[in-house]
Amino acid sequence: MDLGVRDKVALITGASKGIGFACARLLGGEGCAVVITARNAENLEAAANKLRAEGEAEVLVVAGDMGRTDDVQRAVDATMDRFGRIDILITCAGSSPGGLLEDLTEEQFFGSLNLKFMGYVRTCRAVIPHMKAAGEGSIVLVVGNDGLKPSYWEMTAGIANAADINFASSLAEQYAPHGIRTNTVNPGPVNTDRWDGLEKAFARDKGVDQATAHDLAVASIPIGRICEPDEVANLVAFIASPRASFVNGAHIPIDGAQRKGIMDT
Repeated sequence: MDLGVRDKVALITGASKGIGFACARLLGGEGCAVVITARNAENLEAAANKLRAEGEAEVLVVAGDMGRTDDVQRAVDATMDRFGRIDILITCAGSSPGGLLEDLTEEQFFGSLNLKFMGYVRTCRAVIPHMKAAGEGSIVLVVGNDGLKPSYWEMTAGIANAADINFASSLAEQYAPHGIRTNTVNPGPVNTDRWDGLEKAFARDKGVDQATAHDLAVASIPIGRICEPDEVANLVAFIASPRASFVNGAHIPIDGAQRKGIMDT
């Protein structure tokens, strides 16, 4: 299916690896110019080189921390300077530690909220005026299924993700009259470096080795495996594209029908 995004411009945060990189690769393959951001400049350049080697998509690299307002604005300004518009915004930047309440610090809660929630707020606030001026745009916040299905071991993520979902619903209502759609995609466990770190922490708190922790996580998913980044990217790209032109304010899980927390398996 042609997604209808050729020659559009997509700004993707957290795009040096994992889901964000998979989104950039897919949209770039569809002929979309992609602007990729992440905190680690070296990883970001490596990602850009891979994207350029795989196709002819135009790639702009802007290193920055979405936890900092100045970095967010710099990424948006660089995109506008290069392309003159932003048609699609996909936010993937942000990770939160797993753990039990008694083991989590206030700094971990605030850190999660600053990057995973306020980072999304900052990015949308910087991009929306340009979409509003253009009379159209599509925003997809990659959030997480623990924002829809709370898990006591994933409190820091779940709290930030629930806030993101509420925020996205508000944007969907406020800006739809201006031609801007806002939706969230909510993965469960995905085979990324971030998940590897969470799996190690899960093993620690469960008192098992990582292989057992992995098996327990898989057992929480009826499909019987961990999701792959490309599978999330397929959904994100469709929702971001004109093919989903009447999808607005939706919060779509992609978790293989996971219904129970991994600590409870």
